[in-house]
Amino acid sequence: MRKILIISVAAACLAAPALAEDKTTIEHAVEQGITLSVMGMDIPVTYHDDGTYTADVPQMGEMAGTWRVDGANFCSSNDMQGETCNEYPAGKVPGDSFVIEGAMGPATITINK
Repeated sequence: MRKILIISVAAACLAAPALAEDKTTIEHAVEQGITLSVMGMDIPVTYHDDGTYTADVPQMGEMAGTWRVDGANFCSSNDMQGETCNEYPAGKVPGDSFVIEGAMGPATITINK
């Protein structure tokens, strides 16, 4: 019985990292939040379960908006601009960065750890 328990625990421990990798890039970004780097500014963004987000924009303060997922596209909007949608690359995990084309030009998204 003890061997079965040890083997079960070991198997669960080995499977745990694989489960984390099953999440999509968008799921990681929403759960962890991101840092959006654009025009020399690093903007921390926190996503909320109700489809809203908050961003701490340097020299402007907190900005709020909404977000949604459309397949591999992540869409967001706020009072300053209408909805924009960008395809997020597959396979990104917390700590990874990638570039999207945004309303203010190219932007780097880093998924928070």
